[in-house]
Amino acid sequence: MGRPRIKDVAEYAGVSAKTVSNVLNDYEHVSERTRAAVREAIDALGYRVNIAGRQLRRGRTGMIALAVPDLDVAYFAELARHVMAETERRGSTTLLVETGGRHEKELAAVRGFDAQFTDGVILSPLALLPRDLADRDTRLPLVLLGECNLPGSADHVAIDNVTAAREATEHLLARGRRRIAVIGGDLHGSRNTSRLRTVGHQEALAAAGVALPDELVLPVPAFRWADGAAAARALMRLPKRPDAMLCLNDHLALGAVRALHEDGWSVPEDLDVVGFDDIEATRFSIPTITTVAPDKRGIARRAVELLLDRIDAGGPGGPAVDETAGHRLIVRESSGG
Repeated sequence: MGRPRIKDVAEYAGVSAKTVSNVLNDYEHVSERTRAAVREAIDALGYRVNIAGRQLRRGRTGMIALAVPDLDVAYFAELARHVMAETERRGSTTLLVETGGRHEKELAAVRGFDAQFTDGVILSPLALLPRDLADRDTRLPLVLLGECNLPGSADHVAIDNVTAAREATEHLLARGRRRIAVIGGDLHGSRNTSRLRTVGHQEALAAAGVALPDELVLPVPAFRWADGAAAARALMRLPKRPDAMLCLNDHLALGAVRALHEDGWSVPEDLDVVGFDDIEATRFSIPTITTVAPDKRGIARRAVELLLDRIDAGGPGGPAVDETAGHRLIVRESSGG
């Protein structure tokens, strides 16, 4: 016998094919007795819903694209896992794309990769510009993640980076730290996440009457372990060294802690280190890393929900939504936890 079809299930259950379809689509106006008979037939025949056929009949592919800058950065890998789990739960499939933070790849994502294999796109941009979205085809649903200076152009989900950094710095100030360096910091550049986190750090210091010398704001070429190690070593060579380091992601924090250990400094006895993102490695390093933990699962759930709502609406369906996801500071050994 070939693969069972709806009409086979209908014959086995003694109902119409339309009734089987109603049960599969969970329509309300079906008696429990009929519903039970159809489910028994489905189990007995081993019937499986043809998802591809159903999606095509609705004019959809059942596929969404998730485009992130770098899967070697654990935050994006962990976020991708949550997005894929959520889309699977909602009956869709995720196509994962790595953009490298390159403008042309992010622009291709906004345009749906000039193909018709995706119903919508979730994009975490680094290089995208406001003009890139000005004339985009709004029939392709788009949700932006992270801090991007593109207000009102598409649905957007991010944490409050200014508040998160301010809370992390307040924690360090409460521990008596006063020369708090920012690894990955940037007050004037185009990396919005770095800029906003540096602003939050600066606000906390200003409220406490603590200065932020220029030499304690240290940009980095990339947000990787080696960049954190190099930055930490440069800071510890200053005539007046820092007594804490706020690292703007956990890769930088882990690299900084390794370099400090190799050079004979003790964390947190000599200085504190705080990171961002709460990646898994921070829970197993020595010392464990104090970090700002974005609600990655919540970000993924809301991004997928917004995207599928736009897909179901068949178009823009109202003004863009700008949502703030939750975060919390997790205090661990690297700052006395």
